[in-house]
Amino acid sequence: MDRRKFILKAGAVTGGAAASTVLAAPAIAQEMPSIRWRLTSSFPNTLDTIFGGAKTLSSAISEITGGKFQIDVFPAGELVPGLQALDAVQDGTVEAAHTAAYYYVGKDPTFAIGATIPFGLNARQQNAWLYHGGGNEAYDEFLAGYNVKGLPGGNTGVQMGGWFRKEINSVADLQGLKMRIAGLAGRVLEPLGVVPQQLAGGDIYPALERGTIDATEWIGPYDDEKLGFYQVAPYYYYPAFWEGGLTLHFLFNKAKYEELPAAYKAALDTAAKAVNVNMMALYDAKNMQAIRSLVGKGVQLRPLPRDILDASYDSAMKLYASLSESNPKWKAIYDPWAKFRAESYEWFRVAEYSYDTYVYTQQAAGK
Repeated sequence: MDRRKFILKAGAVTGGAAASTVLAAPAIAQEMPSIRWRLTSSFPNTLDTIFGGAKTLSSAISEITGGKFQIDVFPAGELVPGLQALDAVQDGTVEAAHTAAYYYVGKDPTFAIGATIPFGLNARQQNAWLYHGGGNEAYDEFLAGYNVKGLPGGNTGVQMGGWFRKEINSVADLQGLKMRIAGLAGRVLEPLGVVPQQLAGGDIYPALERGTIDATEWIGPYDDEKLGFYQVAPYYYYPAFWEGGLTLHFLFNKAKYEELPAAYKAALDTAAKAVNVNMMALYDAKNMQAIRSLVGKGVQLRPLPRDILDASYDSAMKLYASLSESNPKWKAIYDPWAKFRAESYEWFRVAEYSYDTYVYTQQAAGK
């Protein structure tokens, strides 16, 4: 056969195949069911980065499925209070939630491990454990007992240690301090004299302004500036040893999730991973501008005193040992998590820590 005719004929065949693929896509989409879910967020819509994670998921799912799978997103308080998001998913009031799972340590402290625990993993280490260290599988087994399926849905990175109405110079200054603090951090700080308070994001500012609480932690400079804490509490401490890399989660009603076609489950997984990467990148980009803005407004940056860090570390390790003795669900996840943390710390000390320490000291020296 003439070579030119062969190429032209082959081109016609492959072009036809491509055309049939393009034409087949809408037909496949038409065969998929139309599904509409409701998702309740634990966060107010004024916090565009953390609340925006759910909006990003919703938009991506709609685009991936050609509009066949729609997820309507509701801010905290519109359908249910922010701290009741898990309950709403459990009982089927809504199909999904976007939340920080450590809000539910009152049900079981094990909820916190999938989110973050004091002196835990940073964002990269947390992702490594969840995706490739058995974390997601172990956490899903735990969540199944609550009729819930989870997917990581965002990370804040290392958070700030919070806003204080008065300067804190030592452990002694924590005695009787009423502080809004989430997760297991309250149980860690309680033996040091702190009186922990659990408040949703939208309730923190008025409590701090009225003096109902003396201090609060939230996330970091970008969100904290938007919430206006600097107006009523001038001292801004760092770091939040209790949140080295908070993972947010999308929680789905397990029965509803299992009813989904495999293609929709794959879409949820893909979209949630995109949210997880995007949120961390957004915070990294926004926080570096916001911290400069806050300092320009007179905010007093302070490192947490070393004796507070040391006392808190000891308190955390005692708590974890106690939970491992009394709570089999905690122990089943914590033991392999702790092994992963130890080995991850060893590796990060070699290259990451050495590199970061050197370049940051050079920059601080003005070089």
